[in-house]
Amino acid sequence: MAGHRIYKMSFASVYPHYVAKAEKKGRTKDEVDEIIAWLTGYSQEELEEEIEKQTDFETFFAKAPNMNPSRALIKGVVCGVRVEEIEEPTMREIRYLDKLIDELAKGKAMEKILRS
Repeated sequence: MAGHRIYKMSFASVYPHYVAKAEKKGRTKDEVDEIIAWLTGYSQEELEEEIEKQTDFETFFAKAPNMNPSRALIKGVVCGVRVEEIEEPTMREIRYLDKLIDELAKGKAMEKILRS
């Protein structure tokens, strides 16, 4: 499966792209981190540790302290695929995060991004 390679990519290798995408649109690293914390339950310190350890995506999501149950409310298309229709759990978590970062970059309010 071609998508399986992304699971073994380190989260740290993609994280700067999330931050750059947000900052390019006038948003902040802190907002990216807040989204990641909301989605996964990682504290700022835990997130920084996972980045430092070069944890792969599969492990990053498997070890997440508290995956937010409201993430099931995330709907829409990322990379041409409806996130709510992705059956493989790790890929769905990756695409949920991609979708949230897209929403941030598009100027959506944090309350809406965080489904509150």
